[in-house]
Amino acid sequence: MFAVIKTGGRQYRVVPDDVLEIGKIAGDVGTIVQLGEVLLLGGDTPVLGAPTVAGATVAAEVLQHKRGPKVIAFKKRRRKNSRRKRGYRDEITVLRITEILADNAKPTIGPRPKREKVAAAPAEGDDEAPKVAKKAAPAKKAVAKKAATKKPAAKKPAAKKKAPARKAAAKK
Repeated sequence: MFAVIKTGGRQYRVVPDDVLEIGKIAGDVGTIVQLGEVLLLGGDTPVLGAPTVAGATVAAEVLQHKRGPKVIAFKKRRRKNSRRKRGYRDEITVLRITEILADNAKPTIGPRPKREKVAAAPAEGDDEAPKVAKKAAPAKKAVAKKAATKKPAAKKPAAKKKAPARKAAAKK
């Protein structure tokens, strides 16, 4: 079964377990949101909405809120010494479609549990947690020391520029 939904002025064809990026919507990461503007329910007998299908919703889990790629709006008027540079990044919500619901049904699938990172447990007999090796500081270079002790070279006085000779006044 698939559905065509409308959100943020755009239309998307979705099936369960689809991951899609849409314009930012309200909802915390890990929660289930319901998208109510279903334009079409597809399957064995498709149902078209006029304009939407009554009682149909799509349940989706919010995976992430992020920002889209940079879009640069650069305008230049040639020979006018006029340039304008503006840019922006869209706010995006990443969703995973969990269910397509019809007839005012409630979502039955909840958010998926997050995987937790398993830390290395201390072995028997060890009272301390595993130690993390520290990075060694990079060795200082001898070149930097030589440069500090070296005297700066004496500056040569700059040669004065002569003003260009002006043309004699034109004869009358």
